Amino acid sequence: MMAQQENGRLSSEDTVSVMTLGSQFDEESSFGSDSEINGFTSSRQTDKYGFIGGAQKYSTESAQEVPLEVLRHREAKWLDMLNHWDKWISKRFKKVRLRCQKGIPPSLRGRAWLYLSGGKVKREQNSGKFKELDSMDGDPKWVDVIERDLHRQFPFHEMFVSRGGHGQQDLFRVLKAYTLYRPDEGYCQAQAPIAAVLLMHMPAEDAFWGLVQICEKYLPGYYSAGLEAIQLDGEILNALLKRVSPPAYRHLEKHKIEPILYMTEWFMCAFSRTLPWSSVLRVWDMFLCDGVKIIFRVGLVLLKSMLGSREKLKACPGQYETMELLRALEPHYMQEGFLVHQVLELPISSRDVEREHRVQLKRWRKIHGELSYKSPPRMHGAHAIMSAEPHTRQDLRQKPTIIVQYPLPSDTQSEFARVKKRSTIRKRCILIPLRAILVQIRYICPIKDISPVTSCTIFHTFFSFFVKINKYIYIYI
Repeated sequence: MMAQQENGRLSSEDTVSVMTLGSQFDEESSFGSDSEINGFTSSRQTDKYGFIGGAQKYSTESAQEVPLEVLRHREAKWLDMLNHWDKWISKRFKKVRLRCQKGIPPSLRGRAWLYLSGGKVKREQNSGKFKELDSMDGDPKWVDVIERDLHRQFPFHEMFVSRGGHGQQDLFRVLKAYTLYRPDEGYCQAQAPIAAVLLMHMPAEDAFWGLVQICEKYLPGYYSAGLEAIQLDGEILNALLKRVSPPAYRHLEKHKIEPILYMTEWFMCAFSRTLPWSSVLRVWDMFLCDGVKIIFRVGLVLLKSMLGSREKLKACPGQYETMELLRALEPHYMQEGFLVHQVLELPISSRDVEREHRVQLKRWRKIHGELSYKSPPRMHGAHAIMSAEPHTRQDLRQKPTIIVQYPLPSDTQSEFARVKKRSTIRKRCILIPLRAILVQIRYICPIKDISPVTSCTIFHTFFSFFVKINKYIYIYI
């Protein structure tokens, strides 16, 4: 069963379920995340998620468009939640869960993921740790493997398409830092897509702490040698499938198809290499809010949809046909609207997962003995993580990452000094979310193709407006 995996690590020849245009771009392409530097041309169009030339084949068809008015209303709600995160998590978590199920606004998704995962608290309590790890030389054994894997992570995304580009550099930094942070685990290939998804939404330091939380709290033991944790969760998935879809369960049992054969990439990569991107983002919104039960639900929905009736089973009479079917999932079942609805309707709770975990762990010990790697207990979502880890309000406070001092005209400076000397006003400053400014630019200019010059002009207009009121502008990402 494990012959195709080396030392508990995924093989390098992994497959991607979503179709990509492999012949259109070569690996040595100079086109990367810096459009002007790398010569990005209009002939290579990106979709709204940053994928080039339709690499995410089903994303456009499966995505649900949210009206701009609704999106702006949701952004305001999320900004309020992030400003009072401890109160919302402790007293109104059901409302937080509902808003995650509806989808986190794209402009705030990175910050929301960091707060949900507990990465914000972890970063504040370990200030300077990532910088220290980043400055250290990594273990040559892991550095070599990581460098070989960099170009395999979303090679058709504008952030990672360029060899040696900023995206690949940050990905290397995050993965190398983790091997130094957890030398007992080292590096597993399935961590790379997890880190890459995080880097698409947040800076390298935040992505590092997000990766730490996912590896330690959400999916503990998944990336350790031996893959015992993923095998154990495969048995849990199989037992839950027996309850959710008996026909699918009997078919897999009949053809002796063990869960590890089809669910390893699903679970270890949190479906980031399986689903259309619009569906990936919605699954991650719910996953980081409610924990691993969402991953189990998605797997169960896909199995039930593909193998849940006699008519569907006629198309896969043997083991080979069944495996091919599970490798090439029907686009309809991966669509954002269908998948999210089915996931929310499936009656599988965290208690069900834990109850089955105890049963399968007892069975594992009878057959294989004790687990060779003792992983920390699994946390089921944001509420459990916040409750288990002591934190202060200072840990959750939003801090600017960029501080811009805009020079004032000479007459304004003299007036400011005169008023300050008389002590009639107090110095004021304003905190501006950079992503919110960019979103506003999109609203003002709904034209699809805005030139860089136009964007800079609009951005400068926003700065000029706020500078009339404040000398200092604090921007946070």
